[in-house]
Amino acid sequence: MARASDARKAERLNLARILLRKHDPLPEAAEHLAQTCSISRRQAYRYLEQAQHLKHPVPVGAAKVSFTVKLSRRLADRLRAYAASTGLTLSEIASRALSAVLHRGGGRG
Repeated sequence: MARASDARKAERLNLARILLRKHDPLPEAAEHLAQTCSISRRQAYRYLEQAQHLKHPVPVGAAKVSFTVKLSRRLADRLRAYAASTGLTLSEIASRALSAVLHRGGGRG
């Protein structure tokens, strides 16, 4: 069976979070999640376990693709340090920075 996309995982975590608030018995929430998402009860319990630690719903974003960029070692080190200090992923930092540049219409040439 194929792995769930990040968007599907976010949707399932958000549903699990809602179910935890509605259903007191964990087995009832797991059964509902398993049936709704067509997943095993074991997987449903995993989502419920993760959802117990969520303070806010998980944002459901657009599907993402990967691509490779080359950065100077110094810039890569600074980027990793920034990621560690903010708790953001490298991908999220790059997405935000690139979106900001593209939104401004920045660039040369």
